[in-house]
Amino acid sequence: MMEKIHLTQYSHKAGCGCKIAPADLEKILSERSGSSFKDLLVGNDSNDDAAVWDMGNGTAIINTVDFFMPIVDDAFDFGRIASANAISDIYAMGGTPLFANALLGWPMETLPLPLAGKVLEGARSICAEAGIPVAGGHSIDSKEPIFGLTVTGSVSVAHLKRNNTPQVGDYLFLTKPLGTGIMGTAIKRGLAQEEHVKLVIENMCKLNKVGQQLSAIKGVHALTDVTGFALLGHLLEMCGTEFSAELVYEHVPQLPFLGQYLSQNIIPDNTYRNWNAFEKKVSGLTDMSAFQVLNDPQTSGGLLISVGEEYLSQVQDLFVREGIPINEPIGRILPVQSFSILVK
Repeated sequence: MMEKIHLTQYSHKAGCGCKIAPADLEKILSERSGSSFKDLLVGNDSNDDAAVWDMGNGTAIINTVDFFMPIVDDAFDFGRIASANAISDIYAMGGTPLFANALLGWPMETLPLPLAGKVLEGARSICAEAGIPVAGGHSIDSKEPIFGLTVTGSVSVAHLKRNNTPQVGDYLFLTKPLGTGIMGTAIKRGLAQEEHVKLVIENMCKLNKVGQQLSAIKGVHALTDVTGFALLGHLLEMCGTEFSAELVYEHVPQLPFLGQYLSQNIIPDNTYRNWNAFEKKVSGLTDMSAFQVLNDPQTSGGLLISVGEEYLSQVQDLFVREGIPINEPIGRILPVQSFSILVK
């Protein structure tokens, strides 16, 4: 019988909290320039969720890559979460996933090989739920456990959704509660209650399949998923330099038990790194709990949706059919202001 191993104790960071901080990433990418490839519909100039290539027949290919270190202790669940997180990038473009390849880094001297097999088993279970195979992959001997996927998908060019094309007056929705970064830190510190861990894992493993249906709704003007740069960071990407947004904190969904962990001041390192990149663009963030939640790096988070008012009922009906418990919008897109985001 394999000894119980807590994977979070073998990595220095967890989940999408492993991301390089936004300010540092901007320095790394400062020399990037626009693509000269006419068929590259979405490249790295817009910080979107995936790259998109026009096939010339009304269809485009979507490709993404995402990997990180464990956010939970169980190897099977680690594989599931990392896979759901990677596949989400395809859904966030309005696409349909086709197949995946696995990326595995494993500390061969410190963790047993059968445990790596459990990670892959978890990945295959989520890919099966998405209706795709794990077609291949690549592995290395690394100092910390790392896992993720490259995922290829397809989308009708007419239904392609981008992260930076909202319209003034759009309403904003978020399909999953916030707080996975805080809970990942609680798990790593051994402070998370078992029943809370189960619910967090369930949330992170839930596929953002609704992105496929949202792609067919003309009034969904912008779409992205919320991951390591937190809700504020991904909303800032949506606004760009042409729009601002109003965010109503009390309408923002969060894990129902999050308050007891906030009261213990459980904060991932990347919460502060996120805020260092955002603070000059955000107004009205004075409440400490709101600071913690809105800057919390999410892993396998929900979809952030910008939808025109005349299409609200169509989107809300879709939420009901898909069992997504959304009551009201979390904010609106505004004409550009002196701030990028106003928290109310």
